[in-house]
Amino acid sequence: MIARQGGIKLNPELFKQLPINHVSNYRAVGGGDINEAYELDDQDGARYFLLIQPNHSKDFFQHEVTGLQLISQTVLTPKVLDWGTFGSDAYLLLNYINHQPAGDQYEMGKQLATLHKRRSPNKQYGFNEDFTMGTYTANNSWRPDWESFFVDQRLEDLKRLIRDRGLWTPEMEVLYARAIKVFKRLMNAYHPIPSLLHGDLWSGNFMFNPDGHPVFIDPAVFYGDREFDLGITHVFGGFNADFYKGYNDEYPLEKGSDNRIPFYQLYYLMFHLSQFGAGYQGSVLQMLALCAEK
Repeated sequence: MIARQGGIKLNPELFKQLPINHVSNYRAVGGGDINEAYELDDQDGARYFLLIQPNHSKDFFQHEVTGLQLISQTVLTPKVLDWGTFGSDAYLLLNYINHQPAGDQYEMGKQLATLHKRRSPNKQYGFNEDFTMGTYTANNSWRPDWESFFVDQRLEDLKRLIRDRGLWTPEMEVLYARAIKVFKRLMNAYHPIPSLLHGDLWSGNFMFNPDGHPVFIDPAVFYGDREFDLGITHVFGGFNADFYKGYNDEYPLEKGSDNRIPFYQLYYLMFHLSQFGAGYQGSVLQMLALCAEK
C-alpha cells in the first residue's frame, strides 16, 4: 500500500513508469509558482523529487533538463533521473537533496563565478533553445551584441506582455524610453563576455546540502552578461555579503557594475509584473526611475 497525505491529485499509476523500485510514500511539497511538486520515498528509504506540469508535453521540461545537465559540470545540482509525459501531463524526476536553511555563501559566490567563466561556444549571446516560464517565453536566438539581445529579447518582450495585461502605464513608458537610452550609453563602455548563466538565480533556486555546500536548482540557462545573474540576486534578497565577496574574490566585477546591475533587477521585476500582476507595478516604476537617472 502507498501512504500519502490527503488532498493530493497525483495519479499513482505514474509510478509504474518511473525508474523507482517501489514508491512507498508520497506527499506534496513546495515547488515554486509554476509546477506541482511531490516528494517520493521508495521501499529502500531513497527519496526523490517529482515535478509535474499539467496539460503539457515532455518538452515543457526540456530546457530545465538541459540546464541542469550543463551547469552540473561545474556546480552541484540535483541529478535528472527521468522525464517524460504521463497522460496529458509532463513530469521531471530528480534525486531529492537533503537540505538545511543555511550554509557556505562564500563558496556559493565562488561557484557562481566559476560557472560564469564558462564561455559561449560561438562567442555570441543566447542559447540553442528557448525556454518558457508561465506565459513568458524567453527568445534565446543568438545575437552578436549584448545590448540588442537584452533590450529586444528580454525587456521589449516583457513590456508587450505587461501591456497586454493592461498594466503598462504612460509614466512607465516615459521612464522606460529614458532608461533604454541610459543602458545603451553604458554599453558603449562595457562589452561583456558571453558567460554561461543560471538565468533565474533568486533565493528560492539554491539550497545547502547537509555538509553546507551550495546546490543550484531550477536553472534557465543562456549565455549573457554575468551581471544579469547578480542583478537577480539583489531583487528578493537571501544572498549575504559573504556571497558577493566570494564571487569577487574568484572573478572580480568590472568597473561600473553598480550602474548596470539595476537594469537586470528591472528585467526580473518586469517578469514578475507580467506573470503575477499589479502588485509589482510600484516596484517596476521605482526601478525604471532609478535606471533612467543613471
